[in-house]
Amino acid sequence: MTDIRTELMTLLNENRVRTDADSLGQYGLDWTRFHTPAPSAVVFPRSVDEVAAIVRWANQRKIGLVPSGGRTGLSAGAVATQGEVVVSFDLMRAISDFDPVERTVTIEAGVVTEQLQGFAAEHGLYYPVDFASRGSSQLGGNISTNAGGIKVIRYGLTRDWVMGLTVVTGQGDVLRLNNGLVKNATGYDLRHLFIGAEGTLGFIVGARMRLARQPRNLTVLLLAVPELDGIMSVFRLFNDGMPLTAFEFFSEQALGHVLARGHSQRPFESASPYYVLLEFEAPTDAETELAFSLFEKATEAGWAVDGIVSQSEQQAKDLWRLREDISESITPRRPYKNDISVTVSKAPAFMRELDAILAREYPDFEVVWFGHIGDGNLHINVLKPEDMPIDAFKRECERVSQWVFELVKKFDGSISAEHGVGLLKRDYLGYSRSAEEMAYMRAIKQVFDPNGIINPGKLVP
Repeated sequence: MTDIRTELMTLLNENRVRTDADSLGQYGLDWTRFHTPAPSAVVFPRSVDEVAAIVRWANQRKIGLVPSGGRTGLSAGAVATQGEVVVSFDLMRAISDFDPVERTVTIEAGVVTEQLQGFAAEHGLYYPVDFASRGSSQLGGNISTNAGGIKVIRYGLTRDWVMGLTVVTGQGDVLRLNNGLVKNATGYDLRHLFIGAEGTLGFIVGARMRLARQPRNLTVLLLAVPELDGIMSVFRLFNDGMPLTAFEFFSEQALGHVLARGHSQRPFESASPYYVLLEFEAPTDAETELAFSLFEKATEAGWAVDGIVSQSEQQAKDLWRLREDISESITPRRPYKNDISVTVSKAPAFMRELDAILAREYPDFEVVWFGHIGDGNLHINVLKPEDMPIDAFKRECERVSQWVFELVKKFDGSISAEHGVGLLKRDYLGYSRSAEEMAYMRAIKQVFDPNGIINPGKLVP
C-alpha cells in the first residue's frame, strides 16, 4: 500500500492521492449495496496526460483501475472490490469550445449532467438526456453506460448526442475519435465501441456533445390507470395522436414511498393501481386541447379514470417529482433492481407474463414497478424485508432473476436496458447476448486492454 501511494504521488501530488478509509469507502462503491468496497487508493487526475500516465503505470504494476464518476450506477459497474485503484474524474469538469452554429460543445468526463444542461440553457439551447440523478451523475459515466432516462422516446440515448470522444485506452494510448464530424465515412467508428462499454476498454476523458433547440412550454399530463393492460393502450392512443417528449409509468406502491417522504402530495383523491405521466410541448392552446381530447377517449375506453394537467412550470416539476423521486425514496430498503426492456410492440404481452412471475415468486416481498415504458424499459425493484439478511435477500432475488431473464430472452429483450451490466448482471449476459457475441466482446477487450487492468471483472463474463 505504501509503495502504491508513493508511486502514484510521483504521477500526481499528495493531495490528489487518497488512501484513507472514508475515501476508499466513498469512491469504491456506487448506488448498489451488494458489494464491499476495497480499493487500494483513489486518484484525482486533472488532465488527459495524467490519466494516460496512470494507465501506463497500472500496466507496469499489473494493478486494476476502476473509473469513478458520479457513482450513481445501479449495476456495480464502478465498484472496486479487489484492491484496484479508483480513478475519479471529479477534477475534470471543464466545458469549452462552444460552437453556436454547430450547436456543439466540448466537455471533460467529470462534467455533471445538470452542469451541461445549465450551460445549454444559458445559450438558449437544450441538452435532452435527462434522469433523476442529473445533479450528481457525470457525463463520462453517462457515455460509458449509454444512459437513457426519461426523454428517450423523443430524443434518443446518450449515444445520439456524442459527436466525438477523447479516450485513454487500456494500453495508455490517447485516441481522439470523430472530432465532432457529422459525416465521416473513413471506416470503423471506434467512438461507438467506447459508448456503453462501461469503462472496460479504456477511460472516456472528454467528449464533443451536440445540443438541441429548447422545447417550448413543456406540459405534463398525469393519468390514473386502473389496469396494467391500460398503460400500453394509453401509450398507443397518445403516441399516435401527438408528439410526446416523455411517457412514464409507476405503480401505487412506488407512489406510496414517494409520498411517505412528505415532499409531495397525492395527485388524486383516490388511489389507483398505476399512473401514467406523459409530457409534450404546448406552444399554443391547440396542443393542450388535443391532449384533453385524447384523455377523454382514454376515459371513455376505461383505460384512465382521472387526470391532471400542469398549469405552470412549477406544477410540471411537482408532477415529475412523483416519478423521479421513486429511486431515492426506496433506496433505504436496499432494493434489488431488474432494469429490462423489450420492443414496445411486445410490451403488453411481456408485462402480463412478468406480472404473473413476480406475483408467484415474490409472494412475501414488496415489488415496486416503474419505468420508461414509452421505449419498452421497465424497472422492477424488489425491496428487502427489514429482518432479512442482505446475502439471503440477494440469493433469493438472483433465483427469481433467472425466471425473469428467461422471459426476457423469450421476448428477445435486454437484461439491462440502461443501467449497464457491471458486476451485478455480468453472469446473466448470456440471456441477451449469444456465445459468439460474447467471444467477440472478449476479443475486443483484449485489443484495447491486453493486460485486463481497466475496470476488471465488469460486463463480460
